[in-house]
Amino acid sequence: MITVYALRYWYLACLASVFMIFEVLVDLYQPRLMASIIDHGILGIGHDGKPDPDFILSTGLVMLLVTVAGCLCGIGSGIFANMFSQKSANSLRKSCFGRILDFSFAQTDNFTTGSLITRNTSDITQIRIMWGQMIRGAVRCAMFLFAGSIALLSLTADFGAVVLVAMPVIIAEIVFFLWKTTPLFTALQEKLDRINAVIRENVLGIRVVKAYVRQDREIAGFDASAQDLADVRFKIALLMAALHPVMNIVLNLSIAAVIYSGAVRVESGDLAPGSVMAGVTYMSQILMSLLMAAMIFQTVSRGSASARRVGEVLRQKTELSDGTLAKGTVPGSVAFRHVSFAYPGSHGFALHDVSFEIHPGGTLAVIGPTGSGKSTLAALIARFYDVECGAVMVDDQDVRLFSKRALRRRVSVVLQSSQLFSGTVADNITGGIEDASLEEIQMAASMAEADEFICSIPKGYDTPVGAGGFGLSGGQRQRLALSRALFRKSDILILDDATSALDFCTERRILDHLRESFSSVTKIIIAQRISTVMSADHILVLDQGRVVGQGTHSELMVSSPLYQSIWQSQMKEEQK
Repeated sequence: MITVYALRYWYLACLASVFMIFEVLVDLYQPRLMASIIDHGILGIGHDGKPDPDFILSTGLVMLLVTVAGCLCGIGSGIFANMFSQKSANSLRKSCFGRILDFSFAQTDNFTTGSLITRNTSDITQIRIMWGQMIRGAVRCAMFLFAGSIALLSLTADFGAVVLVAMPVIIAEIVFFLWKTTPLFTALQEKLDRINAVIRENVLGIRVVKAYVRQDREIAGFDASAQDLADVRFKIALLMAALHPVMNIVLNLSIAAVIYSGAVRVESGDLAPGSVMAGVTYMSQILMSLLMAAMIFQTVSRGSASARRVGEVLRQKTELSDGTLAKGTVPGSVAFRHVSFAYPGSHGFALHDVSFEIHPGGTLAVIGPTGSGKSTLAALIARFYDVECGAVMVDDQDVRLFSKRALRRRVSVVLQSSQLFSGTVADNITGGIEDASLEEIQMAASMAEADEFICSIPKGYDTPVGAGGFGLSGGQRQRLALSRALFRKSDILILDDATSALDFCTERRILDHLRESFSSVTKIIIAQRISTVMSADHILVLDQGRVVGQGTHSELMVSSPLYQSIWQSQMKEEQK
C-alpha cells in the first residue's frame, strides 16, 4: 500500500538512478587512470624506466575532468532522489492525514492521539529517508559490488579470492544486525508515541498543571517515558557501535591480503605496481559498499517498521459508511425511534430505548444528571457514532442514508469545550470561508453576544487566536464557537452545554436572539441549569440513559420527580 505513493514519482527515481550509475562508473574508472599514471608516468614501464611528465599531466587532466563529471552526476542524482522522496512522502502524509480526519471517534481513541501524531510525522519522515537512501544507496552499492568485482577480477583472479572470503563474513554480520535491530525500531516508534502523548497532554493542560502544582509529578512521568526511549536508542547504538569495528577489521584485513597478493604477483613479474594500487582501491570500494549496504539495511529496517505503522492507518476502513442522500423530505425535523447505544468497549448502554420527536423550528431542551446520556444525543444526531438499535432521523430520513458531509452541513454543534484553531477571530467564525463578508461575520457574532468583546480588542476581527483559543476566557471561547455555528445558518442547531461559562444575563440574551432571529431553526439545548431549559417548547429528562420525563416546564413540575429535584436544588442554591 505504501509503495503506491512512491510509484507516482517513478520517473524521478529513474533519473536519480541513471545519474548515480554514471557517478559510480566514473569512480570505477579513476583507479585505472591512477594505475596508468603510476606504471607509465612515474615508473616509466614501457619507456625504459624513465618517468613521463607529459603523460602524468595529460592523464591527470583527464582524471580532473572525469572527477568533475562524476561530481555533476552525483549532484543530479541527489537532486532527483530528494525530489522523489520528498514528493512521495508529502503525498503519503496528506493521504494519511485525510484518513485520520475520516476516522470515527472510536477509531481515533483506539490509536490514541499521540500515536497518530507520531505516525503522521516521525514515521513518515523515516519512510522518506528510506526511500531516498534506497534510490541512491541501493544503486551505488549494487554497482560497486558487481562492477567493482568485475574490475578487480580483470586485474588478477587472486584479488577475487580475497573478495569471496571477506564477503560472507560481512553479509553474516549484516544479517545478525538486522535480526537484532528490526524489533527495536518498532519499539522505538512506540516509545515516541508515548513521548508525544505526554507532551501534548501537558501542553494542553498546562493551566491545570500549574494550578495544582503538578510540575514535579508530570516531569517525573515525562522522565520515565524519556528514559524508556533512551534505553531503546542505547540498545540500537550499541549494535551500531559493534557493527563498524568488525566491518573495519574485515576491510583492513582484506586490503592487507590484496597488497600481499599483489606484491607476490609484482615480484614474479605477472602484475604491475599500479594494478596493485588499483586493486586496493577497488577492494575498498567493494567493501565500503557493503558497509553502506549495512547502513541502508538499518534505514530500511526502521523505515519498514514505520511503513507498517502508517499502513495500519491507511488500511483502516471507515466504520461509518457514507450514504448518498443530500437532503430529506421534512427539513429541520429530528426524531429518535427506540434508540439504544453503547460506546465501543463499554459494558453498559449510554442510551436505552430513547424516543422523542422535534418538529422543524421547535426547541427541545435536554436535562439530567451528569452521565445521563445528554451529550450522546448530540453525537448521534451529527452521526459521530452509529446506533446499535433503533434509528436517528433527520429531515424524516435515517441519518445513515445521508452523505456525512451533507448531514453535518445541516447540523451545527456547539460543545461545552469550545475548540478554536490558529488563525484570526474572523477565521474561527467563518471556518475558513474566504468570501464571507464582514457584515455576515459581525451579525453572527452579535447574535452570540461576542461582537462587543471582539471590537474591544486592538485588532478586532483580525486579532490572532492561539491554538485551542489560548489567551481567551472560557466565556469568550464559547461565544466564538456559538458565532461559528450561527454563521453556518444550519437547519438544526445543537448547544451541548454551550453556555455554561456565561453569566445568566448573557445566556438569556443569547437564547432570546435564537428565539427571535432563528425561529425557523430547530434547536436542541443540552444544559445543566434549569433556567436554561425552562422556556423550551419541549423538555426531555434523562437519567442513566433512559427518558424519565417529557413535557413543558409546568408539566414536568407535576409529573417528573427528577425534574422537580433538579429545580428545587438549583433554586435553593440561587437563594443562598
